[in-house]
Amino acid sequence: MSNKLDSTPKQDGFRMPGEHEPQEQVWLAWPIRGDNWRESGKPAQQAFTAVALAIAQSAQVTVVVPNSHYDIARQSLDEPIRVLEIPYNDCWMRDIGASYVVNDKGERRAVSWQFNAWGGELDGLYSPWDLDDAMAPQMANITGDDYYQAPLFLEGGSIHCDGEGTLYTTEECLLHPSRNPDLSKQEIETLLDNYLSIKKVVWLKDGLFNDETNGHIDNILHVIRPGVVALTWCDDKNDPQYAISRAAYDVLSQTTDAQGRAIEVIKLPMPGPLYMSETESQGIQQTETMERHAGERLAASYANFLISNQSVIFPLLDTKTDPQAQQILASAFPNHTLIGVPAREILLGGGNIHCITQQVPKRL
Repeated sequence: MSNKLDSTPKQDGFRMPGEHEPQEQVWLAWPIRGDNWRESGKPAQQAFTAVALAIAQSAQVTVVVPNSHYDIARQSLDEPIRVLEIPYNDCWMRDIGASYVVNDKGERRAVSWQFNAWGGELDGLYSPWDLDDAMAPQMANITGDDYYQAPLFLEGGSIHCDGEGTLYTTEECLLHPSRNPDLSKQEIETLLDNYLSIKKVVWLKDGLFNDETNGHIDNILHVIRPGVVALTWCDDKNDPQYAISRAAYDVLSQTTDAQGRAIEVIKLPMPGPLYMSETESQGIQQTETMERHAGERLAASYANFLISNQSVIFPLLDTKTDPQAQQILASAFPNHTLIGVPAREILLGGGNIHCITQQVPKRL
């Protein structure tokens, strides 16, 4: 059994590693929710399976499923992918899973954040969310790590760490009134420091246009390695993303990271813009809290990829821009194997490859 700790990672000498650092395993959850995934997730399950198989080339993979879907998941997922029965409300493992911290002795611990379905009673996407909120401690127990319970509503997709003291996030999300309205920006920075041991927060104003998570950083920016980030870029002046990307670029180009480095920005093309089709909107149980209608603009981004050891698993979203995105990522990751996965079915649910995965770093 893992233990809940009363101290903080900073007090104990633990830090959040960058995604580029060695990983032991990656976790996903099985998509089944009928008001988010068409046909109760059957098309999305194929995309999730492809992502899991791609990751399995470079890391252990664990997929959690509710008891009712264990058999179909087990049949779909090849060995040695591990399938575990754990209940949850929806399958965004980046946001409901634990964030892991390590120290210089090779030890590892977990951090459990508070979760309220991206906004709670104010603008959350579904209710209840209690099973999601309970996921991180269960994950820590299975990975064999003691954990800290952070007094902060936060999703894993709302932060990117470089492992060397820099955290990237957006004001749109972390300062949103539906997260931690009683905390100031400085108080949030202090909590991030206490639980991730970061020295500097780089705040972008907004995330990707029409992102229903209130602008998660991982859908507009990705840390490639310390001092280098990829940013979703838009050249159409009439597109709402144009101003958002330029404002982000201005922030990144006018600041330094925690180590005093100028930040190199690699521009990734924006796919589309892409919209939900009439066919795709059918077979979804419509609710008031999630926009799943024909013509709805999808928050599509190539920045929503996963680095896992020597692999980079990235979404294929638009035949017009996929080759350019792959070429840019290949140049950014010369020592990695690039694996493109058709990911539109994941996008239709409101996120992408980074959103559905959560890595567990190696104990060194």
